[in-house]
Amino acid sequence: MIERHPFLTALAHLVLILGILIVALPIWITFVASTLTLDEILAVPMRLLPGDQLWENYRQAWNAGVSNAGSAPVGRMMLNSLVMALAIAVGKIAISIIASFAVVYFRFPLRNFFFWMIFVTLMLPVEVRIIPTFEVVSDLGMLNSYVGLTLPLIASATATFLFRQFFLTVPDELAEAARMDGASEWRVYRHVVFPHLRPVTLSALIILGHISIKVFDLIVAIGGKQLITQTPAVYMWILIYDARDYAKGAAIATLLLVGISVLVVPYLLYTVRSERRV
Repeated sequence: MIERHPFLTALAHLVLILGILIVALPIWITFVASTLTLDEILAVPMRLLPGDQLWENYRQAWNAGVSNAGSAPVGRMMLNSLVMALAIAVGKIAISIIASFAVVYFRFPLRNFFFWMIFVTLMLPVEVRIIPTFEVVSDLGMLNSYVGLTLPLIASATATFLFRQFFLTVPDELAEAARMDGASEWRVYRHVVFPHLRPVTLSALIILGHISIKVFDLIVAIGGKQLITQTPAVYMWILIYDARDYAKGAAIATLLLVGISVLVVPYLLYTVRSERRV
């Protein structure tokens, strides 16, 4: 049994508090900058208390972006990011679960060959396939549309590999016992395998939703700003600095951070509570 020393406990808490302050300070400065005017931001030293421009800066950033920099409204960017990330992640998970289940539980010729052919596509990054993919999407008339943004990226070798490795950890005896009781392959999947998929599916949803927004959306959305996602926010920052509109840039950064936190924090809380139950 490890004895707890009051001094070491206090030191540990002090280190944790200092770490929190170091991490939180840039976030606080960004939030404060989003409530100030340009002159107040450029003042030396910059004030560390919120100003009186909070509503105005956030309203303009949400509804109009940085108009003199030609950026899209952050509300539109976040909506497009949510739609694109969810559509692609859910599509990838659905297709990958079916493909990996077939590879693991069905016996057919060359099944391992087909799996490795899928896996080999990981060596082809999106940048290599972007021109032919854009040509196909253009020929199908799906440019500047949600279908054009999501459909080309639904297939995923990463998710297929992830679910295949998970299915291999499920004991074969469970599936064999279900088959001996007369269960069909669908019932084996539905009642034996599927209940174990929740942890890996939630993890895949976070990972795939994050990596789904790539450079391809810049090409597809070339016809207009209506379908720009958060990825072009990197380029938007360059425009913001050129336009010297730092307050709205800080407001956009704060809104993006809040949006990401709304999605990620519940998942982290669920993970912690699940570990405590175990």
